[in-house]
Amino acid sequence: MSARPAAVAGPLPVLYYLHGGGMTLELAVVSVEYRPAPHAQYPGPVEDCYAGLVRVAEHAAGLGVDAYRIVIGGKSAGGGLAAALALLTRDRGGGAGTDRAAAPVPDARRPRRHRLQPPDAGLGIWDRTSNATAWQALLGDRYGAADLPPYAAPARATDLSGLPPAHIEVGSAETFRDEDVAYANAIWQAGGQAELHVWPGAFHGFDGFAPQAALSRDARDARSAWLRRILARPGAGPADC
Repeated sequence: MSARPAAVAGPLPVLYYLHGGGMTLELAVVSVEYRPAPHAQYPGPVEDCYAGLVRVAEHAAGLGVDAYRIVIGGKSAGGGLAAALALLTRDRGGGAGTDRAAAPVPDARRPRRHRLQPPDAGLGIWDRTSNATAWQALLGDRYGAADLPPYAAPARATDLSGLPPAHIEVGSAETFRDEDVAYANAIWQAGGQAELHVWPGAFHGFDGFAPQAALSRDARDARSAWLRRILARPGAGPADC
């Protein structure tokens, strides 16, 4: 499914969004209907996302979009898929997608306890039980394995070099907080660019549940500002892929 602003002509940057919606900027939006778990286990969902991304890039002219200004984005499971898709695209030689926005970046290890993190104790809309159930549905017999590839669990990646700029955001009161912070730090240590936001007191999906809250508005503004900056970079082209 794709959409673009009706009053804007010419090739537009495109937000390749992995479930959850789009943003109100002058860009086209492609929403990916990847196969969900448990009907499709890893690597089905991420391969679906990769196939769709390649198709968008190959048919950019017909879609009226710019193949060198593709932003991969998503929230919740879509954020993990966005991170995995950036890694997969890099390792398969690029050619599609110059930028990405990803949040959160999940890890498939069995749940760990974190001090000062209420969702880990069973609170919130996405607690440790929900997280474990989802990972079991996606990974099946691979759940808890030590040798999962990074395309299954991006937080397992040991090489984060050569990735495009990233926008990572997470609530301070949600299960993925520590993993997201660690992932942003790993990108910096690899010499990459990452903008990290940890929204104080926020829970998983806070901006969808309370879209008019001040914190939700701040998060949307920060997200939109990053998109504007990254898409306005001069000289975007094949070398950025």
